[in-house]
Amino acid sequence: MRGAIAPGVGGRMNREQAVRINDHLLDAYRALDQARMAIAALGKAERIELEDWLDEVVAALEDELLQPIYDQYPDLEPPKSDREPLVYTCELTWDEVRLPPSVTEQQVDEVIFSVMKPTWRKTAMMVTLVMDRCKELGLPIEGEMIAARLRLLSDSDRIEGIGDLRSWFHSEVRLKD
Repeated sequence: MRGAIAPGVGGRMNREQAVRINDHLLDAYRALDQARMAIAALGKAERIELEDWLDEVVAALEDELLQPIYDQYPDLEPPKSDREPLVYTCELTWDEVRLPPSVTEQQVDEVIFSVMKPTWRKTAMMVTLVMDRCKELGLPIEGEMIAARLRLLSDSDRIEGIGDLRSWFHSEVRLKD
């Protein structure tokens, strides 16, 4: 099905068409990544079904829609880092984290506990919620720092965690009962 979207003479799209289509498809790619984060907050059965479906949609977007454009116009392909979703794994440990001078551990914990619920949530969802709240508060905290703190809080039995918390989509956290 390669080249299926290529309109124009002889099945090829012109550059203007390719640029326009590429821009819209990259917007869709980013929207699908946001949908992945929203799906992470669902119950296990719903989440598994939707994650599998979403993976198929993303693969089709990459292989059947974007790649034919890049085959024809290689200069339109963004760097891989611009197309890849957020990092969903983190090997960083809390003792390796260097907080900005304006941020304390207590502030990070307060934000984490302010958005955490007693129901299980994917670690990816928690990292996103905490990052959003930190941004609102003007705290320059990165997702990897939050993930490292969640692991420490789980390891020290201050919150509950299941799965390998280094893998954000394969682990969950919640407030202790």
